[in-house]
Amino acid sequence: MAYNREDKMDSMDQGDDKDSRRSPSFHRKKGCRFCLDREFVMDYKDVRMMQSFISEHGKITPRRISGNCADHQRKLTSAVKRARNLALVGYVSSGHFGH
Repeated sequence: MAYNREDKMDSMDQGDDKDSRRSPSFHRKKGCRFCLDREFVMDYKDVRMMQSFISEHGKITPRRISGNCADHQRKLTSAVKRARNLALVGYVSSGHFGH
């Protein structure tokens, strides 16, 4: 079978149809909680605030999920590590460790 430029153009048109078939969804970009609300202060002693950025397994939630900017995510990470070191926040959750 010979290569045909028109076949390539037809296949490109099909890709556009696939995009138009997707359900319309609205994805709003998450804003950094610390940038948006200046009264929301990051403090390693605030355990409740730290818990909102730590998963059930004790991991720090990534930036793409929490919506923090890079600067505040770095500060949050060091604050969580400082709180863990002082035993204010646990390294792992207090659940069953068996599988």
